[in-house]
Amino acid sequence: MMLSSQADAVYWMSRYLERAGNIARFLEVNWHLNLDLPGEYAEQWKPLLVTTGDSEDFEARYSAGTMEHVIFFLTADPANPNSIRSCLQAARRNAMRIRDLIPTEMWEAVNTFYHSVQNASKASEIISEDPFSYCADVKWRNLVIGGIASDIMANEEAWHFFQLGRLLERADKTSRILDVKYYVLLPSLDHVGSVTDSVQWSALLKATGGFQAFRHAHGRIEPQRVADFMLLDHDFPRSVLYCLTQAQQSLHQITGTRIGHFSNPAELRLGQVCASLSYHTIEEIFDFGLHEFIDGLQARLNTLDTSIYDTFFAMLPAITSESD
Repeated sequence: MMLSSQADAVYWMSRYLERAGNIARFLEVNWHLNLDLPGEYAEQWKPLLVTTGDSEDFEARYSAGTMEHVIFFLTADPANPNSIRSCLQAARRNAMRIRDLIPTEMWEAVNTFYHSVQNASKASEIISEDPFSYCADVKWRNLVIGGIASDIMANEEAWHFFQLGRLLERADKTSRILDVKYYVLLPSLDHVGSVTDSVQWSALLKATGGFQAFRHAHGRIEPQRVADFMLLDHDFPRSVLYCLTQAQQSLHQITGTRIGHFSNPAELRLGQVCASLSYHTIEEIFDFGLHEFIDGLQARLNTLDTSIYDTFFAMLPAITSESD
């Protein structure tokens, strides 16, 4: 059995790594989106802050939502706890706590990743000039760590906590970026079905790595099909439903409780949110209101986060100077 402190470190290392990778994806696609869209529809950087949930923090400390400010805030700002720089610092700190538990290759990859991001942050103006190269490097390093976890990490408790953190973080960010596109990014209803609309929905798919998978399965890009693919697809590894059902598998492997039963609040909450998604059609969701549905989903995911903390991590012993 793992100690609670070890489980906590694996879970949060995984979440912070996934968060960094998602921010890189969003930035990279937004960069290309601004190259593809003309005039007033370009330079839409502030919606990214809504996606990451950091708009209030940004507005409190920055005078304007310019490209340079937003890119620095999301990549290299040490005062932003959700910047890529801060995420890697937190991921490495957690990895250090469990060096004897994770594969040596994983520790080395996380440590190298951390130093790469730290070095890039010292020359943040270069990131603003060429965000594509920076984001591509962050994405690939994150994929390498995921590959290490899949290939050489024993499928025991540590692996399942790694999966749980990674998948819940991914589900959260996929739902957020879908909501931002549908509710914030589209200039007006006049642009539904326009070239502008098509470019933005394509960018949304690219931000989740699903453009080719979607085109192969569905062909023409239509908003309702894209939303269905990102929310309810059973096979796409970044759809919300796929992430949550796989997270449920790992959660039940950790506890030993059969799927369909629950023995703690985390299993109950995750089972409820999986059922809510599994037994909705995209037509019902659009009739209800996509933004309103995702708002409710976000609230349930927040409750789930609290339940996971209460179930597994709330009883962690206090860290004292003697135990450092």
